[in-house]
Amino acid sequence: MRRHDVATPALLLDLDIMDRNIAIMADAISRLGVAARPHAKSHKCVEVARRLVAAGAIGASCATIEEAEAMALGGIPGILITSPIVSPDALARLKRLLLRGADVSVTADNQASIATLDGLAAGIGARLAVIVELDVGVGRTGCREPADAVALARSIAASPHLSFAGVQAYWGNLQQVMPFAERARLVNIQARKLATLIDELKAAGLPPAIVTGAGTGTHVIDAGLGLFTEIQPGSFLFMDSCYGSISISENENPFTPSLFVAATVVSANQPKRVVVNAGFKAFATDSGKPVALRGGPANAIYKFMGDEHGALDFEGKDAPPVGNVIEFLTSHCDPTVNLYSAYHVVRGDEVVDIWPIQGRH
Repeated sequence: MRRHDVATPALLLDLDIMDRNIAIMADAISRLGVAARPHAKSHKCVEVARRLVAAGAIGASCATIEEAEAMALGGIPGILITSPIVSPDALARLKRLLLRGADVSVTADNQASIATLDGLAAGIGARLAVIVELDVGVGRTGCREPADAVALARSIAASPHLSFAGVQAYWGNLQQVMPFAERARLVNIQARKLATLIDELKAAGLPPAIVTGAGTGTHVIDAGLGLFTEIQPGSFLFMDSCYGSISISENENPFTPSLFVAATVVSANQPKRVVVNAGFKAFATDSGKPVALRGGPANAIYKFMGDEHGALDFEGKDAPPVGNVIEFLTSHCDPTVNLYSAYHVVRGDEVVDIWPIQGRH
């Protein structure tokens, strides 16, 4: 099958470009002197996780229990669930993973969950590693102050079936701040809070073996802080129009887009407009509009036209014909991936494989 023969809308993954992105990140991690536990929320796919582990990753970070299940059943080691597990359904599924012998650890940010996690581990005769999350300016999850995190670490360490494994700190709100110097300045402000927590944990006799966090946009800055033992970037695999518009380091962005949504022109009756079969159901909508690349008119502007359709408005007379396939760069790769059940994996113009997206939800 050729890439333009795929039934649309479809998610295309250029394998050579993704592998090159993985190699670039692996080289950077080696030079920066940290470990990598790339975030599966970006790809949600066992085959991608296997390629990351083969390139040196110590495991996979997972935002949801669904992602953790997919990675565990695929044999991926070192799974860290980076969001609190508190609902009865999620706890039951975590229990099943532990009973299967999956290599899973969790994060926590409140005292109420500690007894529950301890009881879960006790019920199956296991010991569960727990990482304390510190809120570093996002205002989402995490202990608000270092003192709260130290108290939580003490509770974990005192629990018979839990072990205090370390600290998580992720400044997701800073990943795409520009210019790079301003991003670094803001990271360093939050890093002081993390450094305070590490010092207080050491003083309490609880030095964190793991300090984890970081994303694609700050991984160079974060690794240079001397605080993190590992980092969790994910979007570097695919890139998108938002990450593609920023500098990843002070002077460059070494990563190339590898992920595209293929759509077909289904109507061309309007002047200077064609309509494709990819709308709200085909693209994440939280970070802007997709950008037409391969097969699209030059400088065309995408407009959502409903659940199933989108328009491309353009100047000039060279409209792509009905039936033509256009490939789009998405504005936010992670939630776009979640809309699809599989990647059509391509090399050049050839479809070489289809990989299921097992961790979508």
